[in-house]
Amino acid sequence: MSGDVLSQTEVESLLSAMATGGQEAVQVPGASPDAGFPTSRPPAKVSPYDFKRPERVGKEQMRALQTMHEGFGRNFGAALSAMLRSIVEVKLTSVDQLTYSEFVFSLENPTCFNLLKADPLEGNLILDINPSILYPIIDRLLGGGREGGPLARRPLTEIELRLVSRISGLFLDELHHAWENVLDLKLEVVQVESNPQLVQIVPPNEVVVLISFELTVGEIRGMINLCIPYNSIERIGGKLSANSWSAYHRPQPTAQSIEKIGSALRSSLVELKVQLAQTQINTGELISLTVGDIITTQKDVQHPLLVSVEGVPKFRARIGAFKGHKAICIDEPVQNPTEAVG
Repeated sequence: MSGDVLSQTEVESLLSAMATGGQEAVQVPGASPDAGFPTSRPPAKVSPYDFKRPERVGKEQMRALQTMHEGFGRNFGAALSAMLRSIVEVKLTSVDQLTYSEFVFSLENPTCFNLLKADPLEGNLILDINPSILYPIIDRLLGGGREGGPLARRPLTEIELRLVSRISGLFLDELHHAWENVLDLKLEVVQVESNPQLVQIVPPNEVVVLISFELTVGEIRGMINLCIPYNSIERIGGKLSANSWSAYHRPQPTAQSIEKIGSALRSSLVELKVQLAQTQINTGELISLTVGDIITTQKDVQHPLLVSVEGVPKFRARIGAFKGHKAICIDEPVQNPTEAVG
């Protein structure tokens, strides 16, 4: 038993190793380095896990949300550019999970905090427009130039709220189009606040999905945030999986869609060209041409002509006349446009 008792020196060595983080190895009497007490170990990979922020939305759903809103960002940027008559770039920067309290306390105060109703989703969504980009857009709508003025730190006026409704309405229209393959959302703004801490749509520790966009107007940049509570999309999680999203993204054509596209194409104007013949002459012969001169070619009159539609060879035809006008008669379609050109 006496061999199992540590001496005072060995106890002090153990305490010293604990104080320094265990970087110094302590040899226990009677134990060899290979007998279950290795002197060095490879560093273990430790992933921190915060129990206050559980990841309740799966990776497939997060990827589907990212794919949906990447396309939304491009369409919203194009629509906003048309409204402002200026180039606006909208880029999706992140799709994250966090608690509602973390989202609220990360916002500026005052800000443009829009409470959204999105039937048939449960609860409410949040659209936050950062003042650093909102006021330059308002200034642009009121006829201002590209130069941004000092950033205002105040709630929006009634006139500014009317202008903001145009921006938020455009956002909701494009958001509806982005979601229509998954769910037909009916979106509307039910409340606008300047202090984000006055609106609590879910408990502070409830998980939300935060979708952030960066807007660039000239030299000015700012953020727009879309906050979706987890309980709003919990029941449609299956529709946001990767496989379902692919199926929704590529719907099968219907008879109505084919007829609609066909009717639009039938009334389209296309360019039709007929190549009668071709030859080569030198520059001197070209300069000496006068009215009445005839240019001879090696083209046989019985040889079919090539008819091109929008620059693509499509038919072979014969030249002739119809009711006193020069005309061509289509003989056959071209099977291989590449060989026809050659």
